[in-house]
Amino acid sequence: MAQATKIPAHGAEASRVLTEAVARIADLWRLSNARLGAIIGLSAPTASRLRAGSYRLEAGSKPFELSQHLLRLFRSLDSWLGQDDEAVCSWLATVNLDLGERPIELLPTVRGLLRTSDYVDALRARV
Repeated sequence: MAQATKIPAHGAEASRVLTEAVARIADLWRLSNARLGAIIGLSAPTASRLRAGSYRLEAGSKPFELSQHLLRLFRSLDSWLGQDDEAVCSWLATVNLDLGERPIELLPTVRGLLRTSDYVDALRARV
């Protein structure tokens, strides 16, 4: 008989908070369920359940880790562009000469997500 793994209370809270944050990011950035799933390593139906509140990211899982990086990017862009959601969406959808393509197209790979986050952090450091 398999035993259920108990998640510590702080892990459950972190899971809830990160899940809600990712759903909010997806809404603000107008990400489809398929794109959100590709970025954080979930199927489109699971991403849909996450957005609806019937799925929660599990602390320590790969989607949880990728979601933390997505949140890092969100916070960096939010800080850099002055909490202007339209400017963020425009920046994500516009070809970036330094990155070599549209940032939104880089996000579904771990390397692309981290590279984009590092790039934005470097831009913020110059300001």
